[in-house]
Amino acid sequence: MTTERLRFYLDENVPTAIASQLQSRGIDAITVRDLQLLGDEDLNHLQRATSMRRVLCTHDSDFLQLANDGVSHTGIIFGQQDKHYIGERVKFLELVHSVYVPDDMINTIEFLQ
Repeated sequence: MTTERLRFYLDENVPTAIASQLQSRGIDAITVRDLQLLGDEDLNHLQRATSMRRVLCTHDSDFLQLANDGVSHTGIIFGQQDKHYIGERVKFLELVHSVYVPDDMINTIEFLQ
């Protein structure tokens, strides 16, 4: 039996190096740049990530407000850009990927502390 794994959608404010490092570890991660959607509205990004069954990774607190306003999503991982190195963020996402399955993340927010 194969368990469905988390897949990540990295907002435009997340360094693309994070996606590259996740991909090198065999973790499915795409960026807004990959999708050529730089500058799109936050709500569109959250809805697109949800329709793609991906967890949205961001440093933008606007996504937290959307979730607080009741917008359904397939998970948000939030970290403060100025508090963590890229390697720390990659390790955290790798841990989340190893612990959770997609259904665990529905309407859940994880914070990188």
